[in-house]
Amino acid sequence: MHPVCWAFAAALVVGSSGFCCAGPLHAQCKVEWYFGIPCRAVYESLVSQIKKWRTMSGCTMGGQRCLYKLQSASVHFIAAKHRTPFKRYVDDINFRLVPYHFFTSCHVSAMSISENWYAIKDHGTNYCNLYNLMEGSRLTESRGYKEVTSDFLCTQRSSANCTVY
Repeated sequence: MHPVCWAFAAALVVGSSGFCCAGPLHAQCKVEWYFGIPCRAVYESLVSQIKKWRTMSGCTMGGQRCLYKLQSASVHFIAAKHRTPFKRYVDDINFRLVPYHFFTSCHVSAMSISENWYAIKDHGTNYCNLYNLMEGSRLTESRGYKEVTSDFLCTQRSSANCTVY
């Protein structure tokens, strides 16, 4: 292979892993949450909130706290979809729940990814897809609550306004 082709191929590999850029190359978000409560409580709160926000009623004030759809749920994994109310874009959401400290605490790895292959910027929508569920279910007020993420892990997270998105 020509040296220029090798360089281009290497750039694609590095770029697709996210190492060369200041954030994801596709509209998405990855968040780690820690709670000082059991995963069963986190699971029940999240599933309840997803079901509560399945209709348009939560979007009457212009936000996006609506149109969530539960795909599957177990105490260790939750899969859902979120449809934006105006443009009808769909994002895939999942939560992986792992207990620690003798099952008294819970670590949640969450991901939201735009289904649109061409979506690059999302104004923090994928972050808000996840955070809104945490806040709506009041898990942000739980004992031991801690969030770990960044603009590198979440498209436009620092400019997100989750009361709007």
